Amino acid sequence: MEQKIHEGRNIKRFREMLGIKQDALAYELGEDWNQKKVSMLEQKEAIDETLLEQIAAVLKIPAEAIQNFDEEKAVNLISCNFSDNAMFNNRIEVQNNNPIDQIIQLHEEKIVLYERMLKEKEEMMLRLEKLINSK
Repeated sequence: MEQKIHEGRNIKRFREMLGIKQDALAYELGEDWNQKKVSMLEQKEAIDETLLEQIAAVLKIPAEAIQNFDEEKAVNLISCNFSDNAMFNNRIEVQNNNPIDQIIQLHEEKIVLYERMLKEKEEMMLRLEKLINSK
């Protein structure tokens, strides 16, 4: 028997992974929304497709991700890949890559991550300023 996807729970999971509070999501959805309404929405198994598209746009993820995300399958996939391939892949990388190149690559990845975090911080500050100015 196939388990049905719980879209409300998936919205909550993605929202939490992105570090977005319920009241911030409510603000982005418009004046008809509040934290309590978002909380109730996250308890619903099925969400209206138009609303789902709107929420996905706010979270900046595809609506299909919310509709299709199955936490149990994701955990199984990650655990299988980790246990089956992690040690083998790590051995190949060490043999084929110069340690200096690995350090440089990690440094470049850290810079990209830092720049993305700064951009997200700037976007959050703009949203907060907008919120403060609207009250």
